[in-house]
Amino acid sequence: MADFEVVVIGSGPGGQKAAIAAAKLEKRVAIVERRNMIGGVCINTGTIPSKTLREAVLYLTGLNQREMYGQSYRVKDEITVGDLGIRTQHVIGREIDVIRSQLARNHVAVLTGSARFVDAHTLDVVDEAGRGVKVTADKIIVATGTRPARPASVEFDEETIIDSDGILHLQTVPDSLVVVGAGVIGIEYASMFAALGTKVTVVERRERMLDFCDLEIVEALKYHLRDLAVTFRFGESVAAVERRARGALTLLESGKKIPAETVMYSAGRHGMTDELCLEVAGLTADARGRIPVDEHYRTVAPHIYAVGDVIGFPSLAATSMEQGRIAAHHACDEPLPGIHHLQPIGIYTIPEISFIGRTEDELTTSQVPFEVGVSRYRELARGQIIGDTYGMLKLLVSPEDRSLLGVHVFGTGATELLHIGQAVMGCGGTIDYLVDAVFNYPTLAESYKVAALDAMNKLRRVARFEL
Repeated sequence: MADFEVVVIGSGPGGQKAAIAAAKLEKRVAIVERRNMIGGVCINTGTIPSKTLREAVLYLTGLNQREMYGQSYRVKDEITVGDLGIRTQHVIGREIDVIRSQLARNHVAVLTGSARFVDAHTLDVVDEAGRGVKVTADKIIVATGTRPARPASVEFDEETIIDSDGILHLQTVPDSLVVVGAGVIGIEYASMFAALGTKVTVVERRERMLDFCDLEIVEALKYHLRDLAVTFRFGESVAAVERRARGALTLLESGKKIPAETVMYSAGRHGMTDELCLEVAGLTADARGRIPVDEHYRTVAPHIYAVGDVIGFPSLAATSMEQGRIAAHHACDEPLPGIHHLQPIGIYTIPEISFIGRTEDELTTSQVPFEVGVSRYRELARGQIIGDTYGMLKLLVSPEDRSLLGVHVFGTGATELLHIGQAVMGCGGTIDYLVDAVFNYPTLAESYKVAALDAMNKLRRVARFEL
């Protein structure tokens, strides 16, 4: 008999939900995690610290109040790393307590250390002191997450040239910052530091950023970031970064030179599978450390599953949680329906972006007709009250049955607001519901009614022309 029926490697969102789901199904469950990493990358260096940092930046800079009180308005004149760190450490501490409590309450054994396969059913868990303990399991779920990818040509020094993990350990708020890579993480940090007054330059080899998002929304974000003095260098590649006494000089292949106090590389992420000895269990990872899985999150070894960032796209905490739950149920022979095809995307830039469904470009390429309904925060009483005059909500509507094909939000509370559209889409609703619904006033949610009415009026106009 194995020591455990299910062993989960990693306690991030996917691993944690997998362990608790298996425990709820009355299995003997253990979770393996390094001593200082309960909650995984999500809690310790990724999602939670970065979103808490964002909240601290918004509060301390008074950025959202400047529309009302003038562009020079600040809550605190000199914002230090210490000011930003207090809130972050408080939240991380509380979140770790919550996770430990949930695991204990569900009788999940926590094995402290790093795991590696000894054979297909046996793991060697080695702690910081090098002491190892071997455990056997009927089913194993790999949820080891990712680390920032580090190009071999770049000399990271944790002070001047850093990755997204290193940004949380800066000693001071830099006067100038070069962000290499305009992906989600790069743009989130670029917007935070721009709000703090740092002179930010973003270098991206592609011609546009966030190309999976709605073009109009991305253009609105770019305009807003330029207003915060962010400089964009699209279609540019970094040839070299040279450390100097006052910081670093970033040399672009086009010959441009960008001086900055700090350079942050945001070159994607790499699966943490190097030390797992996957080959012993009959598994392999790709060049970026990702493990291939089927629709049940099962690897080529039928008793081993993998969930979360280690399996690749979409690499979101929210989807990882659902993957963990689905994998655990399948491993315990109580399979669930697959993950819903409608997945919300939230990007915590300043201001934030969130969307669900398809973009205008995708619909046009697929030759799917659609009508657009738009609501602007500046036309809502709530938008004026909170001082957000740039936010917008966009509905993409099918002219055939008035169903929602996509919802795109930019501005304050976008990631919360999106879920109304998600619920309507998930239940197969139409804009008729939004037109007829009564929303609290004044709220940002009212933007759904305004955008739905806009789309309805456009559809009616087309219908009149067809008579």
